Amino acid sequence: QVQFVESGGALVHPGGSLKLSCAVSGFFLDDHAIGWFRQAPGKEREGVSCVSSGVRDTLYADSVKGRFTISGDSAKSTVYLQIDDLKAEDTAVYYCAANMMRSNCRGGFLLHEYDYWGQGTQVTVSS
Repeated sequence: QVQFVESGGALVHPGGSLKLSCAVSGFFLDDHAIGWFRQAPGKEREGVSCVSSGVRDTLYADSVKGRFTISGDSAKSTVYLQIDDLKAEDTAVYYCAANMMRSNCRGGFLLHEYDYWGQGTQVTVSS
C-alpha cells in the first residue's frame, strides 16, 4: 500500500524556519518526481516545489524562491522541504505527492499529474 505522510508543520513566528518531511512507503522514490503543494483557507491548492527522481533537478514557485529548499533521501524514502524566513502568506496545509507521469519537474505543478496525496501538515505563521 502506497502512503505519503507529511509531518513537521507547526505554529511559528514570522521570520522563523521549519523543515517539513514527506515519508513515503510502498513506493519507489527514484522513479518519479515528487512535489510539495500547499492550500490556504479559501484558496486553491498550489505547487511550491518539485524535485526530480534522483534529486537531479528542482523547481520552485516564484513566490517561494530563495526561501524554500527541497531535498530528498532515497535511502530513507523521505523528501524534505526546508522553509526559511516564514511569512504570514505561507500559512497553509502542506502536501506532498508523486508525479505519476514524469521523473522530472518540467511539467511544473499540474495537479492532474500528481497522485498519492498525503493528509497534509499544517503550517501557521503568526506573531
